[in-house]
Amino acid sequence: FHSSNFQYLIFYFFKFFLVGGHWCYQSQKYEQPRCEDPRQWHLVDVTCKGNKQSPINIVTKNVVYDKSLKPLNFEGYYVKGSSKWNIENNGHTGKYSLSTSPKIGGGGLRRKYKAIEFHLHWGVQGVQQYLPGSEHSIDGEKQAMELHVVHIRDDVSDITEAKKNADGVAVLAFFIKAEEENKNYVSLINELDNIKYKGKTLGLMEPLPLSSLLPPEEDLERYYRYEGSLTTPDCHEGVIWTVFEKPIELSISQISGFSTVYFDGKNSTHMVENFRPVQFLNERKVYWSSASILLPTTKVLMLVLILTYILSSL
Repeated sequence: FHSSNFQYLIFYFFKFFLVGGHWCYQSQKYEQPRCEDPRQWHLVDVTCKGNKQSPINIVTKNVVYDKSLKPLNFEGYYVKGSSKWNIENNGHTGKYSLSTSPKIGGGGLRRKYKAIEFHLHWGVQGVQQYLPGSEHSIDGEKQAMELHVVHIRDDVSDITEAKKNADGVAVLAFFIKAEEENKNYVSLINELDNIKYKGKTLGLMEPLPLSSLLPPEEDLERYYRYEGSLTTPDCHEGVIWTVFEKPIELSISQISGFSTVYFDGKNSTHMVENFRPVQFLNERKVYWSSASILLPTTKVLMLVLILTYILSSL
């Protein structure tokens, strides 16, 4: 029996029996009191206490206008792939792994990035209203849900390799608000029945054009950009975040459908409030896309035209 083996045993005993050993959301603490909630994630991975963590609250009066942030180019986003998507309950969210690799470029990015998966974060149905579960917020306001489309550099094979680069990962974030029913999400939500419990995978979901899950392209010109991290351990820093202003709309019943899955097995807690609280911005800047400056200008022009008409009518 080697001393190195003994050291490993001590390490795992400390990790799993004293510290807790695995990370969780605050909503899981009742069922798993020893798991590490977001305030303790740094015990699972020290990076979670870094200076460039995500998500953040975007304070609009402090954002910096950046003329280089033109509209993004979306390649393959409008095409329905030929092979099916793999969907999984990984114990934290519903993860949809893509069979093809749609790409993004432009928009101030220095290279192209290929999409590998998307997942969502959501809140919980309260007594009289749905309590918001988006990770990012704008001026302190959160939305019901948030969609993350995860991309890696197009010259690497997987996210492990991507993490070796300072600009290896790029995530597109979309707020989801409670409004009208969205028919494009019907099949996606129906498939949740097949991944109710942790570890259940189903590689049979018919693919959709990724664009069908997003706001119309003309609404994707207005966004915020900042340097951050993954919002789950290992909290890897080196993520280029693009947070879009225009939210996706789903009905309350569609949003509540995501909470029908479970964090673990049959008698475990329903998967609710699977979001990380906002992190300190520290010395970072949040940038604002070039299209965002156009709307106020348009409003000013309209005001001038209206005033001109009124004055000429006197």
